[in-house]
Amino acid sequence: MNSFKNIFDQNSWENISESIYSKNKIDVINALKNPKKTLEDFKALISPAALPFLEEMAQQSHLITQKRFGKTIQMYAPMYLSNECQNICTYCGFSLDNKIKRKTLNGAEILKEISAIKQLGYDHILLVTGEANKNVGMNYFRTILPIIQAHFSHISMEVQPLEKEEYEELHTLGVTTILVYQETYHKKEYKKHHPKGKKSNFYYRLDTPDRIGKAGIHKIGLGALLGLEDWRIDSFFTALHLDYLEKTYWKTKYSISFPRLRPFSGGLEPKVEMTDKELVQLICAFRLFNEEVELSISTRESENFRNHIIKLGITSLSAGSKTNPGGYTVEPQSLEQFEISDERSPQEMAHIIKNAGYEAVWKDWDHSFQ
Repeated sequence: MNSFKNIFDQNSWENISESIYSKNKIDVINALKNPKKTLEDFKALISPAALPFLEEMAQQSHLITQKRFGKTIQMYAPMYLSNECQNICTYCGFSLDNKIKRKTLNGAEILKEISAIKQLGYDHILLVTGEANKNVGMNYFRTILPIIQAHFSHISMEVQPLEKEEYEELHTLGVTTILVYQETYHKKEYKKHHPKGKKSNFYYRLDTPDRIGKAGIHKIGLGALLGLEDWRIDSFFTALHLDYLEKTYWKTKYSISFPRLRPFSGGLEPKVEMTDKELVQLICAFRLFNEEVELSISTRESENFRNHIIKLGITSLSAGSKTNPGGYTVEPQSLEQFEISDERSPQEMAHIIKNAGYEAVWKDWDHSFQ
């Protein structure tokens, strides 16, 4: 069966690294001039050689984003359904080896969370769980999705990788978007950070977007956890993955997220520090490479950073986020998955967006348009 694995195996981490770090000023200038950016151009735009051109990249990114998406920012809220997880992941608060109180929301608790989230103004929800197939698998999703679907026009999910037929069933239950992050495309480092659980299977996770695409899901979200490894090489493989998926599942929409490694209790320090300037560089590089892809930023980032990134290529962001089950309605009794940096309310964030000359959009999808 054809999948991204075939392309991935033709590209070694070491060769990609050498190619990116060998890019020079002329490569960057040529990339900026190219009206249709290639993967080689993307390498130049994420290379150290591109940093002196950040202002020009930002200006181009601003114009391209405004042309394609207008002056709008899509708002979404994550709702954590469970922190149960059977994986050991070195960077995650939900990791199996963390001695924390585990919680999975039942129907009544979910309705309370829905009420609180709707009062914040949201009509776009991202459902998140740990990876515990027995307690938070398809049987659980079949029970809770009809409850949730009645209240939101757009349902996204970030859960354990599933089979194609299961994604098809999620689609019938109202799910329009699936997010699945590879975390890192470095096979050796991936194994080090995922020593136990189903998530330790590198290639099964790598092929997950193929299964989602074959299932006909409306949108697929990709990304790497920036800081586990060299962000430049991980980001190139993300772009390579996106390029393959768009050509293979051309009816599907795509989004890219930029999660930087954040602390949790007893957490992992980033192997590679990524500066704010470098994150701006990466966001602009993705926009210049792909005019159609949606780019998302979460509350992991600081208030100041999120204020200034609005005009530079981002199309969606969260606000007022809680990253523990029941976090919108009760005092935190379970560990958060990661620390929030921007704790402003959705209304405060909407005000910032408006002051920037943009409009906060709370709904951009309806089943009647399918």
